[in-house]
Amino acid sequence: LRVNQKYFVLRDASGKLAPAFICTANIEAKDGGAAIIAGNRKVLAARLSDARFFWEQDRKTSLADHAKKLERITFHEKLGTVHDKVERVAKLARWLVEEGIVTPAKVGGHLPTSHPDATPEMGSRLRGNDEEREALAALAEQAARLAKADLVTEMVGEFPELQGVMGGYYARAEGLPDAVADAIRDHYKPVGQGDDVPTAPVTVAVSLADKLDSILSFFINDLKPTGSRDPFALRRSALGVIELLTGQGFRLQIAALTEAAFASWLDACFAICDVDIEIRKEFRKALNDGERVSWHFTDDKNVILSNESADRPYLVRTGGAGSGPAPSQERVQSVLAEVLDFFADRLKVQQREAGVRHDLIDAVFALGGEDDLVRLLARVKALQSFISTEDGANLLAGYKRAANILKKEGFEAPSAPAKAGAQGDEAQSGLLPSQEHGAGNYAPEPAEAALIAALDAAGPRATAAVTAEDFEGAMAALATLRAPIDAFFDSVTVNDADPAKRAARLALLARVREAVHAVADFSKIAG
Repeated sequence: LRVNQKYFVLRDASGKLAPAFICTANIEAKDGGAAIIAGNRKVLAARLSDARFFWEQDRKTSLADHAKKLERITFHEKLGTVHDKVERVAKLARWLVEEGIVTPAKVGGHLPTSHPDATPEMGSRLRGNDEEREALAALAEQAARLAKADLVTEMVGEFPELQGVMGGYYARAEGLPDAVADAIRDHYKPVGQGDDVPTAPVTVAVSLADKLDSILSFFINDLKPTGSRDPFALRRSALGVIELLTGQGFRLQIAALTEAAFASWLDACFAICDVDIEIRKEFRKALNDGERVSWHFTDDKNVILSNESADRPYLVRTGGAGSGPAPSQERVQSVLAEVLDFFADRLKVQQREAGVRHDLIDAVFALGGEDDLVRLLARVKALQSFISTEDGANLLAGYKRAANILKKEGFEAPSAPAKAGAQGDEAQSGLLPSQEHGAGNYAPEPAEAALIAALDAAGPRATAAVTAEDFEGAMAALATLRAPIDAFFDSVTVNDADPAKRAARLALLARVREAVHAVADFSKIAG
């Protein structure tokens, strides 16, 4: 009614569909609209009759049997069939559950066991027992294998906008678990701004896996969006992943997700190449265990697989027709970096509407190693609040002045700089050693000594606060540097005629830069 006929759908007082509709016409009918109503009823009756026929025909075949026909549908000439995609998505959906990212009791809200900050207690509390986890993993895999089956049904062939929706109806009619039916129905979501974001664990696992596989597969084959062109809707997929992760509070690194998606992709590639199943299992286990693995294709179309635990490399003849080689490891690392940049750009777009400045996102991303989107956004929002204060604005100005001096002088801090005035006899005597020459101690000026003391206190506090994810606390620690930095620049000559003083003061400015970089790269912030 709504999509094909452009009618207004009506519901009764209880919210159920009512046997009535509203249509519009831009003519003044002499019969009060009776003929218009009769004509629209006739057209609608015919469409509903078609739908009933398709429903009855499609029900004669199970979704699992429908899914077998996906082998005949090309997903993309470089990416194989829809069946190939389904296989990859099913493996990735299962991995999301087995890693404890999507859990029986709760979606998100904790760190995967592979995360460096995860604890055993956290894992046992939130991941559920082995039986629950395996049951959820089985449901996620089942839903993923059936999620695209309705693409070959008569109903979706006639009404393409019903893909997913009809699969959910057919799954429920077959008596499949509600969680599976719901996941099939909703795995495309969210498909745009304002769309519902799934929260059911099985649905989240399948939706994430489907979107990540599409992004990685197209990027590996150099089919990424360019300019205004995005024929495969990868930007929309990335926004969907971001909504799923941030909306549910996932504590997960994008890099880990992307690498897992690649592992599924590579495993599928080796399957096409007829790599022995036992070798694939061992290779996949090495990938999942975080071992260093390697592969390369030789001129005679053999593929050599190896991993750290293997006594020798495996040499396997490739044989799949049109299988093509897997990408080199160098290419994979390049693609993973491209995907992270792609997500960073999409995050800026998504957060712009929430009033978050894109340069602050850059400032956090620039530090490297921060792709846990929940933590990143908490960090960015704390940074935005801080920069809007007088202390934040003045500290930014002081940082930029220090950074400009260091850049102009071409000064690079030593690999393990001594923190002058922080400890030892020099601290007790109030002397500041020259970090360039190792001699020529001098008594620092009062503003210089005050900045040293402030850095000694603020630096560790800021670092500890970031580690504890207390980003407001980290900003508060940096705020204590504002006054000492202002006083230093007001009364201390950095480029002193004495080489020892000049070197030590440049090193002190490098400490300022280092302390600030514990929170964000302020050089990326406008202003």
